[in-house]
Amino acid sequence: MNDTHGRDTPKPVAGKPCPICGKPQVEKYRPFCSKRCADVDLNRWLSGAYAIPVVADEDEDGDTPEPRG
Repeated sequence: MNDTHGRDTPKPVAGKPCPICGKPQVEKYRPFCSKRCADVDLNRWLSGAYAIPVVADEDEDGDTPEPRG
């Protein structure tokens, strides 16, 4: 398939929808549907919107850390 500018039209991929907007995935931008959604996700990672919570249970030497303040 070609669009009016002679470029290939991205082909949808079966599977989960785009995690940003819910449209079908496109092979070129998998798991996203477009460059825009891929860029939105990258921005979320870089701005700290996605973070893995950490709980400080023990210090590196195995002792419980002292309360700060």
